[in-house]
Parts: sequence; structure tokens; C-alpha cells
Amino acid sequence: MTATDKPLIYQTVVAKGMVDTNCYLLACPDTREAMIIDPGAFSPGEVKTILGLISQHDLKPRYILNTHGHIDHIAGNEQLKKTTGAELLVHSRDAVMIESGNMNGSFMFGQNVVSPPADRQLKDGEQIELGKLTIKVLHTPGHTPGCICLYVGGTLFSGDTLFAGSIGRTDLPGGDVTEMIRSIKEKLMTMPDETIVRPGHGPRTTIGREREENPFL
Repeated sequence: MTATDKPLIYQTVVAKGMVDTNCYLLACPDTREAMIIDPGAFSPGEVKTILGLISQHDLKPRYILNTHGHIDHIAGNEQLKKTTGAELLVHSRDAVMIESGNMNGSFMFGQNVVSPPADRQLKDGEQIELGKLTIKVLHTPGHTPGCICLYVGGTLFSGDTLFAGSIGRTDLPGGDVTEMIRSIKEKLMTMPDETIVRPGHGPRTTIGREREENPFL
């Protein structure tokens, strides 16, 4: 790990839709290239907030990344992609989901939210270059077949796989509790205790805290 892996820029937008979703801005401090992680924006005002943060920090959006294909993590894809021109990334197993209101869960809430197709379909172990940062993709199925986490510079963006004191739900279509537990134990619990975890919902935590206190593990 190099020095340029460490100094990251984070901003979190809580999308006030059906559930509060954490949208993260991750940027290389040297080049200002940025990734928008899970833009679950349900209104133009929320997209405006994300764009305002990008402008405030003089960021250059290169990627929009969905940790999985559910409505509360993809609702801002279309508007942000149109505005920024950023490439849209999602795991190959959730690529169809983001384009289907039935599969992404929006039909359940009387909506038909669909995303543009992914520009790039990710796979386990792939590395994404963002300026001088190298982001590792970890495929962690369980919440959905194509759930992923991202690791960079001692921080794990865990999507809906691991939360503070909890794990992602597995009772929705495509969920699998056995896969979820295996994903967490084999991919996440092997990380150092001091690894910071920034989940898709709720407060941040650490791998060490979840190893000791999470009742689901």
C-alpha cells in the first residue's frame, strides 16, 4: 500500500427516499477524479446536493458505481450520468436488475425506476483505477446475486452486505443467507480489525467491532 492510497475524500449524502441510503463520494486527492457510490437519490433536490458537493470539492466524476441493483442504490443513476458523463459500473450478476423496475424493487413501491445500462460489468477481484487510487472489487453475494464491496486505503465500502451490528437482509428475491454469511466471513472478516466500514445504511463501524459484537456472525 502506498501513501497515495491513504488520503481519501469522503462525503455522504443520505437519500431521504423510502429508506435512508448512504451515497459516498470517493476521490483521488491528487487528480480529483471521483467515484459516486450508490446514488440512491429519489428527487432532483438530492441529485443537486450530490452535484453541489462535486462542485464544492472541485471533483471530476469518472464513475458511478452501484454496490447492487436495488432501487434505493440506483435511483440517481440516470440523472447523474446525463449530467456528469461518468461511466456506470455494476457487477455482472446485477446488471440486468438495474434496468428492470420489477427486479430492482421499484414496482413494490408503485414506481418504475430504471437505470441506463452499465458501461462496465465488474467481477470479483477486479481493480478499478481512480486517479492514483486502486480500488479492489469484492463480490459478496447474499443480499443480491451481484452484491459487491469496495476496498481502498484501509476503508471498506460494504453496501448492503455488512452494517454496524447487522447484516443485509436476505428475504428479497435473489437473497441467500448462506451466501451472505460465507461472503462476510471469507471476504470481510479476513481484513484487519482497524479497517473502517462505511455501509450502505446507517453509521460507520470497523471490522474489529463487527467481529466482536455483530450478533449475526
